[in-house]
Amino acid sequence: MKLSFYCITAILILLVSCSKEENEINRETPFNCDWKFIRSDVQNGQAINFNDSAWRILDLPHDYSIEDLPENEGVKQMGPFSEKSAGGASTGHVVGENAWYRKHFTLDKKDEGKIIKILFDGVYMNADFWINGKHLGNHPYGYTAFSYDLTDFLNPAGEDNVLAVQIKNEGKNSRWYSGSGIYRNVSLIKTNPVDIDLWGVYVTTPEVSKEKAFVNVETGITNTTHNTENYTIRTQILNPLGLISAEYKKGTDLSPGKNTVFQNKLEVQNPRLWSPEEPQLYTLTVQLFKGNKLIDETRQKFGIRTIEFSPEKGFLLNGNSVLLKGGCLHHDNGPLGSATFKTAEYRRIKIMKENGFNAIRTAHNPPSQTFLSACDEIGMLVMDEAFDQWQRPKNPEDYNLYFDDWWEKDLESMILRDRNHPSIIIWSIGNEINERADSSGLEIANNLKEKILLLDKTRPVTQAICHFWDQPGRDWEDTAPAFSQMDVHGYNYRWNDYESDHKKYPERIMIGTESFPLEALENWQMVEKHPYIIGDFVWTGMDYLGESGIGHTKLDNSDIQFLPPWPWFNAYCGDISILGYKKPQMYFRDVVWQNSDLEMMVHAPVPEGRKEIVSKWGWPAEWKSWTWQGNEDKALQVSVYSRCDQVRLELNGKEIGTKKVSEATKLTARFEVPYTEGELTAIGIKAGKEVARQTLKTAEEPFAVKITPEQNTININKNDLAYFNIEVVDKNGILVPNAEIPVDFEIQGNGKLQAVANGNPKDMKSFRQPQVKSFRGKCQLILRLEKEGGEISVSAKSEGLKTGNARVGVVI
Repeated sequence: MKLSFYCITAILILLVSCSKEENEINRETPFNCDWKFIRSDVQNGQAINFNDSAWRILDLPHDYSIEDLPENEGVKQMGPFSEKSAGGASTGHVVGENAWYRKHFTLDKKDEGKIIKILFDGVYMNADFWINGKHLGNHPYGYTAFSYDLTDFLNPAGEDNVLAVQIKNEGKNSRWYSGSGIYRNVSLIKTNPVDIDLWGVYVTTPEVSKEKAFVNVETGITNTTHNTENYTIRTQILNPLGLISAEYKKGTDLSPGKNTVFQNKLEVQNPRLWSPEEPQLYTLTVQLFKGNKLIDETRQKFGIRTIEFSPEKGFLLNGNSVLLKGGCLHHDNGPLGSATFKTAEYRRIKIMKENGFNAIRTAHNPPSQTFLSACDEIGMLVMDEAFDQWQRPKNPEDYNLYFDDWWEKDLESMILRDRNHPSIIIWSIGNEINERADSSGLEIANNLKEKILLLDKTRPVTQAICHFWDQPGRDWEDTAPAFSQMDVHGYNYRWNDYESDHKKYPERIMIGTESFPLEALENWQMVEKHPYIIGDFVWTGMDYLGESGIGHTKLDNSDIQFLPPWPWFNAYCGDISILGYKKPQMYFRDVVWQNSDLEMMVHAPVPEGRKEIVSKWGWPAEWKSWTWQGNEDKALQVSVYSRCDQVRLELNGKEIGTKKVSEATKLTARFEVPYTEGELTAIGIKAGKEVARQTLKTAEEPFAVKITPEQNTININKNDLAYFNIEVVDKNGILVPNAEIPVDFEIQGNGKLQAVANGNPKDMKSFRQPQVKSFRGKCQLILRLEKEGGEISVSAKSEGLKTGNARVGVVI
């Protein structure tokens, strides 16, 4: 049985700067600046009439759970962390609580007669909204976009309007760090009474070849007037070079009070196909004219590509086989919390791609619009996931409370907003759902899938299915009815069932929706061996806040359980650290994916008589370091990962030994080496010839603080970020990998402190003070721009060490 899906996709350009959007008709403008904010438990809408003169003024996106808590006598807390956290270790010991936002704004004379809507890309959570004291509605789910029509409640031009938002992040409602507040972008949409619907443009391609592509454009238009009049719709496609590739124009009568959907087909010659290697994006413009007057216009970027799934061929992108090298990602940006700054969202995708990933699963909720735009532009395939629970709870106050009333609206929001992204190749309706194999769950899954197919038939539907850890006594075979409903079949941590399940269910197209880092090789062997297994998504691609310490290691008599207690706050299970650096398991994955011929790691000394125990989501305590002063002559375990035939290990020019490596040895050669300062070198040998070499040098005492901006010149606007990476180095410029010393920052010019971080999963501290302790010789500073243009100057200091200095120019 074969499933084929063809898709051309589009992205809505949503500017996150506070600068005015350049649009002839000013349809959509950023609405992120100059909000007023206060943490408050005032209920029942009372704060909509409060005097807000003393409220704090801020710009969005904003996450108040990552901010320092006020002093609370008798309560153990540090920075944003508190023992009073409702979520505890699950949410990283942060506090949700309730809060209010207010936004004052006025309209111009030219806005009279227009439809005015407010669009939120995500608010966490259970939020209520008022405009000028009139209640607009409630939105419980913290991860879907939504809008309200403000038109009938607005004051005349020039008079003050007040938009009020109440956040109620209460109880234990998440299994990970959610953040709190208006943490994604907000836009104000102004249109004429006859306009193109929000998310009303839908693009598909039923036929794509090297010679041409047929582009189907479906446009929804609503006429809120009382008149039937003639309008003209013009659709135009610009290629990646900005040249017109196709154009279509049609006149039509629009009936009053109705939504009308128009379809047209355009032909693009010699299409440039979108792929991770070449993320070619076209621009689609849809314009609505009344006579010669432009009434409405939307512009979107999109990519032309085909996708096809089958057990015989696997996953084909543009007719070519692609193995999904995937990572699951939660939505937070580490020390920034859940705030979706454009710089941070694009940076995450760039880091993932640079480390060899070509696919991301958005665990376990729809991501931000900005995140998906980054995937489109940088070239990253996406599994877009809707829910972590349905009717049955995983926590008492989670989405189960709202599912029956809201699933359809939230799923519709996700599909309509996201269906035009070329990066998205699979929809996921859920993760490890408790009722997945029960009659109620089967009915829900069927309803969810039917809803998706009503809105988008171009992609397969899956869900991530696990063994019955939540229902002891049930067998894996009981999952069969749930799998039978899916187009692509998601397996969590079950690679050893692939082959046996294929014999029973040869029609299944399998994918590892979650896997353990320690089983990277086994999972990838399955993907390379069998076309019906299309990829593997490790848990996780990057470290994240919450699910504290699930990637921990411990000694055999420690009492640490699944979630280590305070002060752990970082899951610490990522292939990449919360700062964006490779962790040990990523170096092993580099070898598994053949991105590196050889990587060498050294295990930290284990006390005599003790044994290391590694979490299922963890990795042994080994590091790319030969700096272990105080352990002279003690035998240290050295692991060399390689796909060479043999590896040879040398210490200070003397051979320690040579060992064979293969998949049978898990691509690993291990040596016991008495520690002596100097140079440890691993050499990879193929067919008798040296093909790879890596050396670790012992670092001397810390000498200087080195600070490096990720970009010397930043071509961004106000309200974006500048990242600075800090290293403690010796007099030879070598990283001191065991340095854990305080670093203080001085900031001058066009930047203010947004966050500091060090990657240590249990070093609770403020993220908002200009000092941090290095961890494994590294830490990070993130600044938020205050105005356009200018320069940022930063000094990084530590007592007794040479100061590091860096400058970054900021240009438009």
